[in-house]
Amino acid sequence: MTVYFNGEFLDKGRVCVSPDDRGFLLADGVYEVIASYGGRFYMAEAHFARLSRSLAALRIAEPDLDRLRDVALTLLARNDLQQGHAKLYLQITRGVASRSHAFPEAPGPPTVYATVEAYTPPEQLWARGVHTILVPDIRWARCDIKSLALLPNVLASQRAKEAGAYDAIFVRDGVITEGSHTSICAVYAGELITHPLTHHILGGVTRDVVLDLCRRGDIPYRERPIPEETLCEADEVMLLGTTTGVMPVTSVGRQRIGDGRPGVLTLRLQRALHARMVGIEA
Repeated sequence: MTVYFNGEFLDKGRVCVSPDDRGFLLADGVYEVIASYGGRFYMAEAHFARLSRSLAALRIAEPDLDRLRDVALTLLARNDLQQGHAKLYLQITRGVASRSHAFPEAPGPPTVYATVEAYTPPEQLWARGVHTILVPDIRWARCDIKSLALLPNVLASQRAKEAGAYDAIFVRDGVITEGSHTSICAVYAGELITHPLTHHILGGVTRDVVLDLCRRGDIPYRERPIPEETLCEADEVMLLGTTTGVMPVTSVGRQRIGDGRPGVLTLRLQRALHARMVGIEA
């Protein structure tokens, strides 16, 4: 596999990360994941804009993002992934410095790493829906930054795996925020509800697309908190994400959502998102 590391394209096995890299030592960095369909990255500008915001929030020097767009396309070509489905992982850290919590006095260049790999869309899960669990949201207060510091997400995902669930849904102060790696929406009497954009959730790119699809499709929606006690009263629940798409949730813990099958609005948005991704206007 060919990857990109600090200005070079090289075999993944040749990548050497310094033990003094602040990403390795302190999770001092950010990342993005962008899906590609037939050699075309979907919503790349929105992903790079979010990357830029995350870098600015952590005060990490921004590398040449136009160059990184070209890098992403080159990686697709060098790894023979210009057909079918692929995903780009892009990570930027503050770089190499002696270990100290404060920023280095003389900062060096950021460490930049990018890789692409094929992935298989979860079409069977889209058709039948998934099981989820609720977990306390123990993350920091800036979940809007796509930071490398993902240990609470890791622990939540492990709990979901051990429970045989697809994802864990975070609950903060009695309110549903998002999944461990997804956004979440619920449908009540035909109206789609999702948590407003605050520091407590990541501004999901797929979330933005789905809300645009709602506007274009005359589907009513509101951005407001979803109380934990009302989630399982929803007619439909769905998870959203770059590689998750629009995923129907058919149960939360021991409680069934609706009739236990993917809902009508969920499936409608699922089809509309797929049509837009592959270049067919929905």
